[in-house]
Amino acid sequence: MIKTIIAFIIVFGTIVFVHEFGHYFFAKRANVLVREFSIGMGPKIFWTHKNGTTYTIRLLPIGGYVRMAGLEEDDDTFRKGMIINLVLDKNGKVIKINTSSKKGLVTGIPVQVSDWDLERELWIEGLENGDENLIKRYNVSHDAMIIEEDGTEVQIAPIDVQFQSAKLLNRLMINFAGPMNNFILAVVTFIILAFVQGGAPVSNNQIGKVMPNSVAQKAGIQSNDKIIAINNYKTKTWEDLSEQISKYPGKKITVKIKRDNKIFTKNLVPATHKQNREKTGVIGIQMQPKYDKHLGKMLIYGFTQTIALSVAIISAIAGMFTNGFSLNDLGGPVAMYSMTSEAASYGATQVIGLLAALSINLGIVNLLPIPALDGGKILLNIIEGIRKKPLDSEKENWITLIGVGFLLLLMILVTWNDIQRYFLH
Repeated sequence: MIKTIIAFIIVFGTIVFVHEFGHYFFAKRANVLVREFSIGMGPKIFWTHKNGTTYTIRLLPIGGYVRMAGLEEDDDTFRKGMIINLVLDKNGKVIKINTSSKKGLVTGIPVQVSDWDLERELWIEGLENGDENLIKRYNVSHDAMIIEEDGTEVQIAPIDVQFQSAKLLNRLMINFAGPMNNFILAVVTFIILAFVQGGAPVSNNQIGKVMPNSVAQKAGIQSNDKIIAINNYKTKTWEDLSEQISKYPGKKITVKIKRDNKIFTKNLVPATHKQNREKTGVIGIQMQPKYDKHLGKMLIYGFTQTIALSVAIISAIAGMFTNGFSLNDLGGPVAMYSMTSEAASYGATQVIGLLAALSINLGIVNLLPIPALDGGKILLNIIEGIRKKPLDSEKENWITLIGVGFLLLLMILVTWNDIQRYFLH
């Protein structure tokens, strides 16, 4: 149990950190203020502020986020009549604004807010110390800090450092950087996996293990046998072999086998296995692992495996539209925890492989053109480039809101379905 929890936090935390770091890095490069970089959700357990960004670690290890100036509906908005505390520098400029009732400032000046502008002219007006006879205006420093209601301290968001002020190509790159980093992480992780397991796996047609009571065992197929042809189709790699067997669920096939330099044939009928509502044939065999220890092969493996798995995931997503959608085709945090538990039981190599696979999955899913996902934001960037002007901000907010609502509903349904599949079945 403890091993699974630690593995889950490492896997999930690494994927989220790398994804969000992509957004963070390119936002910083484009002079967009990253107000907060958070790992985890919920109540914060640690925070520090450096170079304009507040870094937080939060209690629940189920995600993370990057707060960029200008992308929040309620950036530094006050309510008229609310009481805030202001800290001034020696020149009388506001350097800290406390809006939190949970965190007091001994040296702060209490002000009842009447008006403000923290985007362009940078000022706050209000009644100082409750004096109803005088409304005073305070100039605010460009890099002033604001203490939010929950006690989090972040910088204010002037218009010049807001996301919308960045050039279109920079904004598109910021949105794409998260998924891009997930693909880079997968490449690096697969390369690490190649070194950990002693080389890059080499696809071959030799059987390593025959599953008990399987079609293969009942047909007399043994470990170390080589399947060199199926229905006269030559099978030099495991991919060739798997593809041919999967094409004949419940149908008789002729398998040519090489054993100790002797060649003979077997007739058998693959069992039927349903996957993504498609029937495939299986006979219950696993490949005999072989590894290429050349450095070049291990480096290339990171790229080839990432590409192969990306194609497989894209095909699976496309299958949801062509073969019908099912919640069983999706998985949320519960499914990830279950997969991590299974991988952890097999050892470090399985956990490393799972990290790479989930990173690719997150990258591809985030590129789907759904509002609120990175892909939806990229689509809006492309539309803006074609129109030569941005979409109306109110329309964009509505589109994003609809996307968020859809994703929240989908997450609730997927999570409940996962709980039923893994714990209540």
